[in-house]
Amino acid sequence: MTAGATTRGLPIEISGLSKHFGPVLAVDDLSFTVAPGRVTGFLGPNGSGKTTTLRMLLGLVHPSAGTATIGGRNYWDLDNPSSTVGAVLEATSFHPARRARTHLLMAARAGGHDDARADEVLELVGLTGDAKRKVGGFSMGMRQRLELATALIGDPDVLILDEPSNGLDPQGIAWLRDFMRYLAGEGRTVLVSSHLLSEMAQTIDDAVIVSFGQLKAQGTLEQITSNLTGVVMRARTPEADRLCAVLTEAHVAFRRLGHDEVAMDGVTPEQVGPLLASKQIILYELTQEGADLESVFLSLTAGLGFGDVAAHA
Repeated sequence: MTAGATTRGLPIEISGLSKHFGPVLAVDDLSFTVAPGRVTGFLGPNGSGKTTTLRMLLGLVHPSAGTATIGGRNYWDLDNPSSTVGAVLEATSFHPARRARTHLLMAARAGGHDDARADEVLELVGLTGDAKRKVGGFSMGMRQRLELATALIGDPDVLILDEPSNGLDPQGIAWLRDFMRYLAGEGRTVLVSSHLLSEMAQTIDDAVIVSFGQLKAQGTLEQITSNLTGVVMRARTPEADRLCAVLTEAHVAFRRLGHDEVAMDGVTPEQVGPLLASKQIILYELTQEGADLESVFLSLTAGLGFGDVAAHA
């Protein structure tokens, strides 16, 4: 929490949460916590159970087992949900003929809030000048801002965002980053799911990494990356295409950085050196680096045996 922030947020607690869709286990005994006054990134590959978890937290999907609570209460038990929790889910849509301010007035009245709140949130997200425009003419970035305004209509203590950066240009992403930091600085609880790892590394205080519905790591960025320091190997080679094929066959996570440069995640020099020598890969350079969020994410979600590495706040 930033200096001077008020304690107005509520903790989110996921405990033993599971969800079956027929034979498919989408969420598997998942447990983690989200603290007030911090931005927590909920990270995982597509199909890892992030959206299903958020939907269970918001009472939209009934869990097969476990609990998902906000301030110790189920979402449906909250006295006035829109005053406690604001949520932006990926599937949110608007009536194209409705004007932005009209949409927010309807949301305010549905939640029992004053009409003046519509103008306040329009200003908060930078859409005051577009209040009378029909939503059908909005860009994707403007729609994202209107979704945020809708979530904030009740001045909630908890904000839950599912892939809020989708469709935003770099300027919009920078604005969103500052906006989330501002909300957390007020003491609110901010939980955001995303696949934009480089952006999340600049935004979040804590990370929860999941794969196949299971928790792989939880903690601050410093805790998670320090536990895997030294697992990134960077190779420069004239045979980058062949190197990538070898790494794929060996089930080593990698990133192609350039025409002659490849980063390998989750391996040490002792592991990768003999592999490349056995395949007679020509190397110009092989260096070891510290782990960043992207390398940790790939190592934890690529089935490379790092699933037991978890940092708990």
